[in-house]
Amino acid sequence: MAALARLSKTAFRLNNGVLKAGNGALVASNGVLVPRAVRVVGISTSKKNKDTVTVTDAVVEQLKVKTEETTVTKNWISWGFSYDSEVEDNTVMHLTFFFGVTLCMVTIGFVWAYLPDFRMIDWAQREGYLELRRREAEGLPLIDPNLISIEKIELPLDEELGDTEIII
Repeated sequence: MAALARLSKTAFRLNNGVLKAGNGALVASNGVLVPRAVRVVGISTSKKNKDTVTVTDAVVEQLKVKTEETTVTKNWISWGFSYDSEVEDNTVMHLTFFFGVTLCMVTIGFVWAYLPDFRMIDWAQREGYLELRRREAEGLPLIDPNLISIEKIELPLDEELGDTEIII
């Protein structure tokens, strides 16, 4: 019996013309295709030469199940916004992602990219280049080893340091 079921599934999968309206199928008033008869011939090792099975009732039942599935969604997985209504769940999900991604991330990223230099990073770099150009023009070293004059620095005396190790 299992072999017969597998054989009938194979016949339906391979013979797509069975369910088309031009190949012996009838179109019911609700638009569902109903085949007149489907013949499946199996190859057997027994002494019987032909085994014929008519599967019209099975096809009609499968078509009824498929039309019912289109009206009632059995495999609906909720996005988590509404567990009762699929339409409300999809609507709220699309609105959330539109506002969250498009308006928040893209708009905030755009504004952030074009903000003025509030930390003055560009100003400090420009000022550094101007100072280098000025020191080159005056013939001074680019970086002065005595940035602060020695007279302004107060170092501790040797007696105040005592045995403190000085690492240079």
